[in-house]
Amino acid sequence: MQDHTFPSSLENAIALQKYGVGQPVRRKEDDTLVRGKGKYTDDFNLPGQAYASIVRSSHAHGIIRGIDISAARAMPGVLGVYTGKDLAAANYNPFTCGLPLKSRDGSPLLQTNRLALPTDKVRFVGDPVAFVVAVTLAQARDAAEAIVLDIEPLPAVTDAAEATKPGAPQLYDHIPNNVALDYHYGDTAKIDAAFAGAAHVTKLDIVNTRVAVVTMEPRVALAAFDQASERYTLQVPTQGVSGNKATLAKILNVPNEKVRILTPNVGGSFGMKNVNYPEYTCILHAAKVLGRPVKWTDERSTSFLSDSHGRAQSIHAELALDAEGKFLAVRLEGYGNLGAYITGVAPGPLSLNTGKNLASVYRTPLLGVDIKTVLTNTTLMGAYRGAGRPEANYYMERLIDRAADEIGINRLTLRKRNFIKPAQLPFPAASGVTYDSGDFQGVFNEALEISDHANFAKRKKESRKAGKLRGIAVGCYLEVTAPPAGELGKITFEPDGSVKLTTGTLDYGQGHATPFAQVLSAQLGVPFEAITLEQNDSDLVRFGNGTGGSRSITATGTAIVESAALVIEKGKQAAAHLLEASEADIEFAGGRFTIAGTDRSIGIMELAQRMREGKMPDGVPSSLDVDHATRDTPSTFPNGCHVAEVEIDPETGVTRIVRYTGVNDFGTIVNPMLVAGQLHGGVAQGIGQALMEEVSYDSSGQPITGSFMDYAMPRAEDIPMMTVGDHPSPAKSNPLGIKGCGEAGCAGSLVCIVNAVIDALSEYGITQIDMPLTPERVWRAIEDAKKTKAA
Repeated sequence: MQDHTFPSSLENAIALQKYGVGQPVRRKEDDTLVRGKGKYTDDFNLPGQAYASIVRSSHAHGIIRGIDISAARAMPGVLGVYTGKDLAAANYNPFTCGLPLKSRDGSPLLQTNRLALPTDKVRFVGDPVAFVVAVTLAQARDAAEAIVLDIEPLPAVTDAAEATKPGAPQLYDHIPNNVALDYHYGDTAKIDAAFAGAAHVTKLDIVNTRVAVVTMEPRVALAAFDQASERYTLQVPTQGVSGNKATLAKILNVPNEKVRILTPNVGGSFGMKNVNYPEYTCILHAAKVLGRPVKWTDERSTSFLSDSHGRAQSIHAELALDAEGKFLAVRLEGYGNLGAYITGVAPGPLSLNTGKNLASVYRTPLLGVDIKTVLTNTTLMGAYRGAGRPEANYYMERLIDRAADEIGINRLTLRKRNFIKPAQLPFPAASGVTYDSGDFQGVFNEALEISDHANFAKRKKESRKAGKLRGIAVGCYLEVTAPPAGELGKITFEPDGSVKLTTGTLDYGQGHATPFAQVLSAQLGVPFEAITLEQNDSDLVRFGNGTGGSRSITATGTAIVESAALVIEKGKQAAAHLLEASEADIEFAGGRFTIAGTDRSIGIMELAQRMREGKMPDGVPSSLDVDHATRDTPSTFPNGCHVAEVEIDPETGVTRIVRYTGVNDFGTIVNPMLVAGQLHGGVAQGIGQALMEEVSYDSSGQPITGSFMDYAMPRAEDIPMMTVGDHPSPAKSNPLGIKGCGEAGCAGSLVCIVNAVIDALSEYGITQIDMPLTPERVWRAIEDAKKTKAA
């Protein structure tokens, strides 16, 4: 029999102090994951399961003339071989993009309507065209290699700007010049007038490089189909089971209730795993046809080809300033590379999100964005940590440093002159959003102090003695987090004495169980250790918008607060009955319901047990359980200032980050340890993009960075020790005052690292160099500058 023990008031107070909001509580799952006891999708197997192997195009562009599967079908262990014709006969729906984006002429985003397996053309190297299912994985791979593809090659284009030119290869007949979206934002006439009347205009051409996501856990899926219920089950790493269930049901052309998604532990995603991919449709189809489960696990070599990529913009940026250096207007025009297909939210980061985040922390009255999102014969584009936010802040901060140098104003002074002041909040930004909180000057000042910016000249002199170049830069940022969306906050008091929270966000490395439990414990006084989290089963998560856009703690935190209030409301009714008092006399604090002015009380856990075990009269709730979802939780505006110092060896071009400081405003911080971890991870990814990462293609569309031999990733020695500071201004748009933090590290690091390198190179007259700042690029820039000076 269950031995129910409930904490005393003193024990509750001690627990809340230890596990309350603001405490650096270790993640609940750390013991499991650090000891290697985590369960990832590839760890699961089902009785009788078969294995799938995908056949991919080796051409970047071409007409499918034929697919000979006869030899593969006859091979040992082969259960089935399938092509696009088989899937077309099953009447599945295409992959589309649901964003309601419109071009400047008012026409909607042009869809590519991607099929799981194409029947007409291949459009990038790695495009899946067939798949084999066999008893063993080795048999499936052998048979896949026996399939003969007859593809008539077509000219390919990989550069977005080139793809829009007359005569460029066309990927789709219905998308002229390969432009799926001609995005425009801003009042062109007013912006043009501001630039025409400006005392100074700074112009920059900037490339934001394409990057591969490269998660620790590759994509993997295990599919099953129940013939009796005609129901699909897919175990797959995602960023939210509820939304992905709805999307998958639409693709499979079945009602939502005919699909179940299970997501166990996830080894990273950063946006990439939050969409459905063709491989999932393929193995679900095979599971239904064959009547047995089918498993597919990607390999690193093919994940470089088939996982969505990130960033990939080429931008012309301009900043207009008056005679005092105050910003009048900023505008961008250029191209975003969508790759070969449009799915998920791909056009958003390249257009809408870039515009929403460009204004940053500055009083910029006018903002214009004109970006064409273009289809090319490359891997499809998707969200990547920040999804337009780091890109926009990068453009703004590059412009500011260049403008300061051109007009002879100190870079710090120029920023100070243009910060939004606290007295101006709430501030309607030119991006169309209103900032509700922030102390941008205060964040900036603290970053300068902690980084010892004032003594940089001394450190630069010491570096010069050692034959090194030293540079420093600040990078301010502000992010507009995910757009308003509701979230589930279901609270269930279980018979075993635990309290289960069910929500539609999903943990893929962030550590949700701990901060969510901290918030719930603080609201209800339930024991921290008793709280469990359910996010992983779409049968249990009836609603949710997943994790992405730095929204989880804001959305789920709000849902917890609202649901906890409903629990307390029910508890007061039940406590009034059990304590034989009027409901109006019942107070709640510290986990206990008390008759006002007396010492008669009952703890929430004991109350839940008595409600469960005893019959409550009519009109009194029979449990404290609440199944509640919030309405749209507004965006928040995390911001900060990061400072990087770099040292460069001019003989080799090797760059080292020798000091790194980040001061951030994340509003109310639930768990500072987890926030610091999120920040460190984001900075590490920013370092990777700034210094070494770049996906490249040759002129025929063949990828030339398809493995770790060619695609560099940052290692421990590339990541500096980081000094992190907090300068919070609680958000006013949610009850906890929280702002998102998951993507801030990327937004802050890109700008200050690149600007610091350019600062170090400025003594050679170098004012622009694009990412990644590899040793070869830096060395060549130095050598070219020397030759120019000598000439």
